[in-house]
Amino acid sequence: MPATTHIPKSTRKGSITVTVADSGGDGAVLRGAWVSLYAHPDDVDRSDFLDTNWQPEPRNWLASERTDGAGQVTFAELDPACYLVKYEHHPKMLAQCVDVGSGCTESVCFQLPLEAQLEITFMNTDCQDIACRQPRVNDRAQARFTFSHSDVLAAHVTMQLAPGMTRVRNEKFVATMPMKNAGTQEIGAALAFSLLGPLPNGQAGGQLAVLALAEEFDVEEREPTPISGNLNVALARSETAPTPDLRLWGAIRASTEALSFDKYLRFMDLLFCSNGRENPPAAETAAYNRLLQRRFLPFTDTDAYRVLKAATEAFVMVNCGVFTGDPGVTGDADVLADLNDYLRRRDLPKPGREPYLEQVEGIGMLPYLAIIRRKLPDVPFNEPIRRTERETDLCEGFVQEKLRNPCLLELIWSYWHEECMQVQAMNAITRRFQNMRGTRQPDPLANVEVNPLRPLNNLLWGYIQDEQHRLTVARRNAEYDHHYGLRLKGRAVLDFRPADTRSKFVEAFHHLLRLCTVFYKQDDNTTVKADAFGVLNALKEVHLILSQGAHSQFGDLPPTARIEMLIQQWLLSRPEFREFLPTRVMVAYPEPWMDRVDAMKKLQGWSDTSVVHFHNLAVFGEQLLLSIRYGAWSTAFEPTQAFNFARFWRPQVLGYIHAYRAATGAELGAETVETRVDSTLPSVLLQRRLAAQQRSA
Repeated sequence: MPATTHIPKSTRKGSITVTVADSGGDGAVLRGAWVSLYAHPDDVDRSDFLDTNWQPEPRNWLASERTDGAGQVTFAELDPACYLVKYEHHPKMLAQCVDVGSGCTESVCFQLPLEAQLEITFMNTDCQDIACRQPRVNDRAQARFTFSHSDVLAAHVTMQLAPGMTRVRNEKFVATMPMKNAGTQEIGAALAFSLLGPLPNGQAGGQLAVLALAEEFDVEEREPTPISGNLNVALARSETAPTPDLRLWGAIRASTEALSFDKYLRFMDLLFCSNGRENPPAAETAAYNRLLQRRFLPFTDTDAYRVLKAATEAFVMVNCGVFTGDPGVTGDADVLADLNDYLRRRDLPKPGREPYLEQVEGIGMLPYLAIIRRKLPDVPFNEPIRRTERETDLCEGFVQEKLRNPCLLELIWSYWHEECMQVQAMNAITRRFQNMRGTRQPDPLANVEVNPLRPLNNLLWGYIQDEQHRLTVARRNAEYDHHYGLRLKGRAVLDFRPADTRSKFVEAFHHLLRLCTVFYKQDDNTTVKADAFGVLNALKEVHLILSQGAHSQFGDLPPTARIEMLIQQWLLSRPEFREFLPTRVMVAYPEPWMDRVDAMKKLQGWSDTSVVHFHNLAVFGEQLLLSIRYGAWSTAFEPTQAFNFARFWRPQVLGYIHAYRAATGAELGAETVETRVDSTLPSVLLQRRLAAQQRSA
């Protein structure tokens, strides 16, 4: 405040009363609006105030106050003089000049050109508009705010809801409320206006000005329906409402199925071994032909491995899954039909017509990525000019493809396949191929002699020569830790010192799985309405931890690791290995490479846990984490989404819990007095089981 000057006793103080109201016919006032008072500068003509860009000098500031419930604020004890009154919120208004006489009270009114109105419509239980009758109990009332200059003010105005109201998705100024009681009801909402900028002189306080409107209407009782005859009563599971993310989860299921080894093996057979009987998929073939012109190896006689590598990369590129909306990954009607069948088996409703993708600057994005984009509005989109087939993204800004089409892959798939000793089995074979003695004597791979007349011989040659271009164990281990706080154990990672780790992920994820099992027991009990709030809170926690790890190598290392491990699986599935590894023919392995890995584990004295359990952990873990990572859980406060999540992914949750117990011995779904879940690293549990196995041998 400026220094107080001496005022003669004969001078009587004056005051200014300021009112902030809407210029519309309702005469609604703004509560909590900041109004600032300035001394009139002697060197400024009054005509300058007509310029909306003119700003008073901070040195002339006297006071700032907020309007009360009547939309008024009074500046009292003012010396007779000329003052400036300024409204500090959107929309921008001209400052007003006021002459205060001795002992006088002057009035100032800011008439905001809003003309705000609250339009009320009614819908029945089938979400159809009601126009021909009075609303009844269980119908819904919908409130829509309209006001002038909405296209300009939309970025600076938010809608505040009364208790019991919920905002309509993708509609910023529309909310609904169920009518639960008969009689006179009131529905109200408010517009909240943000400040034009910081308050003068560092003034602190609330930041929003609120314009509230309300409407009353009468609600009739719903007429009872007479029932006669014999009545049959049956108990049913709790009903739930459809949510748009059901389509995202269906796309994730379709994407992970498209990336399965069986689909990959079929593509490779059609591409190289079909003899013209059936053509491979066109999209994968086109991607393969493009990549074959770009990917080269500087080694002698490695063409067989080069085409294998290019074909695998093309398969992953085309089938990694990109969610484009309804019905799912590619728009295939079969995907939507499979989703509807799956939802029916889970007692879930079909998703409605409400779109899941959000439009940001004309680009459809997943809600989670839309939040990230809005958080950084100053970063431009990267839209490079594509002049050749060598597409690059070199311009400054967000890569548009990363926001529009994120690849549905999770690194946890590679982690669990590494824990099943797939990579170690391939390394043992390549060492023997190079005539390197193993650590065990006698060497269990002494008879692994691949003759040069078989294709596998040349493929292994190219695979070994290309080792310098593959990810190392230490590189993958560092990213496992950065993504999920998961680490490998072994000599290759003894000196591991991470810069950033997700130390809380294992505990949070296992806690979520346990809460899901509690939910399932409630959901199966038809006399109880299952509570999904615990599942929702656990989902929000895991989503936050996953988003913290989505940096550095997040966009590039997971697909690279997937390509390399698919190549390893394809090599291990070659029929030549039946001659070298004593596999068990009568065991029904779901994929042909699995018996080779289990046979290698038996020969080397590694863990005797079947690779099938690790494969299930990889597949189920990837599906669950994709749905958590790319869901907008940070903005979810109603349990409906969590309710649907638990039901939708029930086979995957229970499958993961069973496979985890089979692989590590830790039970994640058991009912115990201890509230904490087992958060021991899986690699530590696996090491303990291996030590116990070796002691009992």
